Amino acid sequence: MSALAPLKLGPYEFGSRLIVGTGKYADVAQTEAVLVASGAEIVTVALRRVNLQDRSEGSLMSLLASKRWTILPNTAGCHTAEEALRTLRLARELGIAELVKLEVIGDARTLYPDNEQTLEAAKLLVREGFVVLPYCLDDPVLCKKLEDVGCAAVMPLAAPIGSGLGIRNPYNLQIILEQAKVPVIVDAGVGTASDAAVAMELGCDGVLMNTAIAAARDPVLMAEAMREGITAGRRAFLAGRMPKRLHAAASSPVGGLI
Repeated sequence: MSALAPLKLGPYEFGSRLIVGTGKYADVAQTEAVLVASGAEIVTVALRRVNLQDRSEGSLMSLLASKRWTILPNTAGCHTAEEALRTLRLARELGIAELVKLEVIGDARTLYPDNEQTLEAAKLLVREGFVVLPYCLDDPVLCKKLEDVGCAAVMPLAAPIGSGLGIRNPYNLQIILEQAKVPVIVDAGVGTASDAAVAMELGCDGVLMNTAIAAARDPVLMAEAMREGITAGRRAFLAGRMPKRLHAAASSPVGGLI
């Protein structure tokens, strides 16, 4: 299996397994530099925080209108299934892609998602023809339910949004990966390239991030690091790591010593 095998999300295929957000950058020029450095092919945009109709020179939407990237609209800021549905339906009317990130927040302090509202919205969006990528807790039961209603992937968090804490519960991720028949994409909580690499080494199909790059001292350099971390982690997963041992094992043959 090639490390460069495409990431398949419903009818879409992508060469990069890194998905990058477009918020929190100093300006549109920095956003563009980060996107290019990351090698990402999918960029996510918060529908409720961006003027989708502003295509004036220097605006975010004028950059994304270049069609160098696939736009993944998200429902950040929505707190009910109804709000998320209305937001994505309006975006579709404006011609935004039907590949969408569903995000329904249940707690304003932790930004943890609302399981019930997320599942309800996912069911309806799938019925309406959207290719749904739901942001969710690292809950194996919920992830299975989201897959069963037709989501094209599941996107469990590694840690709270913007926390940079890295993967807090790799064991739940492993259970999700064991049962999933759709891609598993870690969404939220990574802080540096090693976090992204660990997610990929576990077998995740991709990583979505924003703050880890935007809040770095040098966002463009961090974007490059994340790109390399994703690739290295994917290759390590496909290569298969050596077994862990309690005691040493000599690297050179022990027989026929002089």
